[in-house]
Amino acid sequence: MYNSHTDIWFAGAFAAVTVDFVVYPFDTLKTRIQSPNYDQVFKDARTGAIRRNVLFKGLYQGVWSVVFSTIPSSGAFFTTYEAVKCTLHDASTHSNSNSSNPEYYTQGSRLTIPLPFKHSLPTPIIHGIASSAGEMISCLLLTPAEVIKQNAQMINTEKGSVAPVRQVLWKFKGRPWRLWSGYTTLVGRNLPMTGLQFPLFEYLRARILAWRRERGIEKGNKVREQLVERAGVTGVSAGLAGTVASFVTTPIDVVKTRVMLSAGVEGDGDGNGNGRGKGKGALAVGREIYRKDGVRGLFKGGAIRAGWTAVAVSLYLSMYESGRFFLEERRKGIEGVDGAKEGDAVL
Repeated sequence: MYNSHTDIWFAGAFAAVTVDFVVYPFDTLKTRIQSPNYDQVFKDARTGAIRRNVLFKGLYQGVWSVVFSTIPSSGAFFTTYEAVKCTLHDASTHSNSNSSNPEYYTQGSRLTIPLPFKHSLPTPIIHGIASSAGEMISCLLLTPAEVIKQNAQMINTEKGSVAPVRQVLWKFKGRPWRLWSGYTTLVGRNLPMTGLQFPLFEYLRARILAWRRERGIEKGNKVREQLVERAGVTGVSAGLAGTVASFVTTPIDVVKTRVMLSAGVEGDGDGNGNGRGKGKGALAVGREIYRKDGVRGLFKGGAIRAGWTAVAVSLYLSMYESGRFFLEERRKGIEGVDGAKEGDAVL
């Protein structure tokens, strides 16, 4: 790779903002389905039928809170992920002695301080640690927007009413620290998801690339083939990995949704507006969901989450690689650097 940290940041932010607009309606539906008052608000009390005019109304409520937080959080994730992955690979006893494998380096990551020790961690563990480090930094920036977004998604707007985001912000006016409610559950959901998704994604991408090269599919225009490998293969691998990881972690996502929705209830309530459940932690919320709705309740919205995650992650990482490839080629052109040498690995 021939990217700086700035390239990584811009590519990640651009991809995240674009994908947010594409998949946001599905995220709104998932939040509403997972909410504790789904039956009361989105179903007819007499017939039990879904009130589609309410469920599908205002699907973009709260989107701007996510867009503005996505730019720093996604950039922070990819910058951290690439830097940690590079550092850990460089300190591995399995790495090349001259550390010249371009698969693990960006122009900026070569300037990182090397670890004072060597390790023998397998590659999937390296990817898991790198993605987890990126998530912890990213979630710190993203949690307030998630709280605002999910509370705004639940507001039933009427003509002439105050914008949903403004209504939510007004609730937190006297207690802004509660915007970070759910940080631990957000991290608790994202760490297992990224810890599973990125090693699986890297493995699938490596296998598909190896299959393409064994069959000689990469022959042709080198720049075009590099773009296909970095964008197309990345998209397919990310979609498959994201589907598996998102479905497996759905119970954590359900608990996270309930905790964040309760943060916007007056009196620190339980999400039903009755003021109960003050101080209730993620484990207690999970037990309550299981006691009331069983395993099915913990997987509420799992299918729609797996579906939109597959699309979102596929587009996200594909656009990220495309943007990074464009910036890399542009940087090479400005600095007069030749293209990748034959046989170089592509990331």
